[in-house]
Amino acid sequence: MLIRVDTGSAVPLAEQVAAAVRRALAEGALCPGDRLPAAREVAKLLEINIHTVLRGYQQLREEGLIDLRRGRGAIVVAAPAQARLREAAAQLVAAAREAGFSQSRVVSLLRDCWKEGP
Repeated sequence: MLIRVDTGSAVPLAEQVAAAVRRALAEGALCPGDRLPAAREVAKLLEINIHTVLRGYQQLREEGLIDLRRGRGAIVVAAPAQARLREAAAQLVAAAREAGFSQSRVVSLLRDCWKEGP
């Protein structure tokens, strides 16, 4: 299955669902136009609440990675590059928080890197 979760992890299950889809998109296992498994099916297979899956899907929708419509399901709309960048950004934020950096400091670092170029 495309989506896996670790119930023993400190990471919320909904975030794990979203991260699994982001990873699959970034790795090319999902492409724009692909349908995600139905939330009910994912919940049943992973033995988690359907609302948890739906929260993960909603997060992906807010990020612009999927289109989520009642009756139509969840359809991938973003390009893999966007998913890879989103995943990298999430890792950066996690590392910055762990190091005790403020949001403004991280944004400043990003601006500096952007100006410096590759």
